[in-house]
Amino acid sequence: MAVAQQLLPRAVAKARRTIYPRLPESLIEYSRVARLLARSAPMTARGYRFGADVQPVDLPSSRDATRKPNALRSYFEAHREGHGIYKGRHYFDLYVRHLAGFVGREVVVVEVGVYSGGSLEMWKSYFGEHATVHGVDIQEACRVYEADAVHIHVGDQADRAFWQRFKEDVPFIDVLIDDGGHHPDEMRVTFEELLPILRPGGVYICEDIVSNEFLAYLGGLAEHLMTFERTPLAEPGVASAADSFQQAVEAIHFYPFVAVVERTLRPVADFQFPKHGSEWQPF
Repeated sequence: MAVAQQLLPRAVAKARRTIYPRLPESLIEYSRVARLLARSAPMTARGYRFGADVQPVDLPSSRDATRKPNALRSYFEAHREGHGIYKGRHYFDLYVRHLAGFVGREVVVVEVGVYSGGSLEMWKSYFGEHATVHGVDIQEACRVYEADAVHIHVGDQADRAFWQRFKEDVPFIDVLIDDGGHHPDEMRVTFEELLPILRPGGVYICEDIVSNEFLAYLGGLAEHLMTFERTPLAEPGVASAADSFQQAVEAIHFYPFVAVVERTLRPVADFQFPKHGSEWQPF
């Protein structure tokens, strides 16, 4: 058994050297993904089981729990007449956390899912007079919500051809909010088509992710944030060269029923981990 355990890694390494160069690139990529899934599945299952048993902690917090003024929440709570707005109440804190930096700027906002038009008005009011808001919906009836600096585009968010036409009219975006059909493939296609035109520092928000496979898709994306490629550092410590995904995406955040992806604001060449200090343990 011990001999077999020693020989198996060598045999696998030799197979990769001799067989892999002859395989189609797509098959090699599937093999990499399969190995990743096989390695991560047990830990994913353990995390899911542990999460099912996590309970709130009945202890005082060290942080200030006072609810801060929130212009978007105030707008929503005061809005009792007119065009309908359908949002989760807990969304408004994360909106302000990720979007406040765009207020008052020449920002391009895209919301997928117009429904009754009220949220387009809310975004225009929040971001200010310099904002341009684009609403996307599959229903032709939503064209009635076109207004000054508010544009309506009718199409299927799962249709890549529609997005190609859309991008001819809207070449870049700063804020993308997907509150559309909520089907995993609709979410995935929208993200894949529009992330490339999300400007540096831009923010993507996907709402109402309820028990669907898009969460697994985002988990696969998050794997790329943890890619480590050791490179030299000019001082004690280590560094990792930023790969293309790490250069493009700064962070992925998860909230109840919401995911947020943030574009990097500035170029990233590497991630540095310097050692500062003069006294170190010998281990």
